[in-house]
Amino acid sequence: MKKIAIVLFDDVEVLDFAGPFEVFSITGRRKIGEPYEVFTVAETETITARNRLVICPTFTFMNCPAPHIFLVPGGGGYDAGGKPFGSRKEMDNPAMQHWIKQQAATTEMVLSVCTGALILAKAGLLDHLEATTHFLAIDSLRQLAPHARVFPEKRFVDNGKTVLSAGVSAGIDMSLYVIEKLQGKEVALEAARYMQYDYWK
Repeated sequence: MKKIAIVLFDDVEVLDFAGPFEVFSITGRRKIGEPYEVFTVAETETITARNRLVICPTFTFMNCPAPHIFLVPGGGGYDAGGKPFGSRKEMDNPAMQHWIKQQAATTEMVLSVCTGALILAKAGLLDHLEATTHFLAIDSLRQLAPHARVFPEKRFVDNGKTVLSAGVSAGIDMSLYVIEKLQGKEVALEAARYMQYDYWK
């Protein structure tokens, strides 16, 4: 059973991680397809997501089992005083960067949703790849990954090992795409059907 780690941090956008968590968690649990072991991981034992949702991640960076796939969500920006929070803070967090680079060297796939792409960009993982992110962060992505080919209009992009999606709800579409890529369209459709997610055809 493949392990999928979903990275959390303070001020993470809830649907950025919860949407993909749901997609991967319900895959293979009914009629067809292979299930995944899905878990959350963070630097700390408790994080506070957007709108003060408090979450206890399954693992910390120190005790997380090696995943086959990991996903970096987004969320955050700058406060009125220009202080970064969420993904804008995490892209300069040494602990986050170390874990991301370490896992990227060995995992089968690296996924991002929304401004999670900025964290991957800061880790140097997007050079010469196609990339996308939330429409409000396109300029930031281009600055952080000047050698990437950025596609603002795409809902997700596939580079083989690295798959990135645009903002928030696009992470659900990207996750279903990854299911289709790994297990076939019938399995992805079954997951979407169970979620009653009619967008995915």
